[in-house]
Amino acid sequence: MEQSFTTIQEARKWASLFLKEQQREPGVADWLLEHHLNMSYTQLMAYGRDPFPHEKKTAFVADIYKHTETGIPVQHLIGEAEFYGRRFKVNGDVLIPRPETEELVEGVLRFIEKKGLNSEYLKVVDLGTGSGAIACTLSLELDHLDVYATDISSQALETTARNAHQLDAKVKFYQGDFLAPVAGEAIDIIVSNPPYISLAELKELSDTVVRFDPHLALFADDEGLAAYQTIIRQIKSYHLRPMLIAFEIGHRQGEAVKAIIETELPGYHAEVRSDINGYPRMVFAYTKASIKSQR
Repeated sequence: MEQSFTTIQEARKWASLFLKEQQREPGVADWLLEHHLNMSYTQLMAYGRDPFPHEKKTAFVADIYKHTETGIPVQHLIGEAEFYGRRFKVNGDVLIPRPETEELVEGVLRFIEKKGLNSEYLKVVDLGTGSGAIACTLSLELDHLDVYATDISSQALETTARNAHQLDAKVKFYQGDFLAPVAGEAIDIIVSNPPYISLAELKELSDTVVRFDPHLALFADDEGLAAYQTIIRQIKSYHLRPMLIAFEIGHRQGEAVKAIIETELPGYHAEVRSDINGYPRMVFAYTKASIKSQR
């Protein structure tokens, strides 16, 4: 396992090439270097000719080998992931927050702004919160929001609580099945990145996802639509009338989720939106009376 590099630049070159040879993402080298050397990417570039600290070499090399051999996410190795400019603790109990979900949050914030509600008291609930990335971000971006977060996993909620405490985000979290723990609340906005992968898609996933992401947060019955069906059924049975329902979806599910909402919740219009890469990855639904204010 001993490697002959002596500078930061040489370590980066060795790790990137090795990762590429092992069919792993070369960029993992930079993430691990930043973590082990406590440097930013800019500092890595600026001080690349500096000697690599001898006392940190063994741990860095070990993490490179561990990632290539097992596929363990680099975020699990360093214990955190970045989301909306903030760092969140992550582990095997929660999904690693992804850039696509930032666009879901941005859509919710844009809705609030367009409605002129930037200073209004609103109750928001994040269903299946996991790391708490969505809930904490909304709370921190607009401090007038009353944010709730639910998850069926007590282990996930422990991570949510740590992140909320670390970031000083005012989030109330409850264990239970989606809306069930807050059934008595009058919710203004519902947002969720629920499990939406069908078991038939298992073979399409990378080993990193299959082996290390919590399956409870990944897979759903009925071709991946079961979670949406449950949430919409709860909205209906609890007689809720949120001004906005915002879902992250699988890129093949847009029309199906739109149909579930508009069939089960008369008076709502659902809009399928694409992410920055052009894939339909979000559904935003609001009452027909408020559609004009969204344009």
